[in-house]
Amino acid sequence: VVIAYTSVYGHTRAAAELLAKKLEERGCPKVSVTDLARDDMPEAVEDAFRYGTLVLASTTYNAEVFPPMREFIQHLAERGYKNRTVAFIENGSWAPTAAKVMKGLLEGCKGLSFAEPTVRILSALNAESEAQLDALADELCRN
Repeated sequence: VVIAYTSVYGHTRAAAELLAKKLEERGCPKVSVTDLARDDMPEAVEDAFRYGTLVLASTTYNAEVFPPMREFIQHLAERGYKNRTVAFIENGSWAPTAAKVMKGLLEGCKGLSFAEPTVRILSALNAESEAQLDALADELCRN
């Protein structure tokens, strides 16, 4: 499982890291976490093609996604990303739209299946969003 995230204040990063921990606790054999704003973009793209499952975690930014996430997804789409499972974590204070935007950017990619639930964080993790992370970890470990 590759977890690719962008985080402005650290809350989306915390969710990505918590999901990685939950996946490892459930016995997922390999989990890779990458910060798209700080880590090597070509390496992140390479990892997305190397693994069968991708989790995209992004802050809602001006009703869009944070620019490094948009760039990452565009790299995937331009290179024919296909036949994988994709999950979403979105963060936003009052109107999170990141998951919808990310899914739209992947529209032309063939053979993708989308895991549920989409995790919704309203600024910072709380009991509800942590429960969604648990449900997502369960779903991803079944695949």
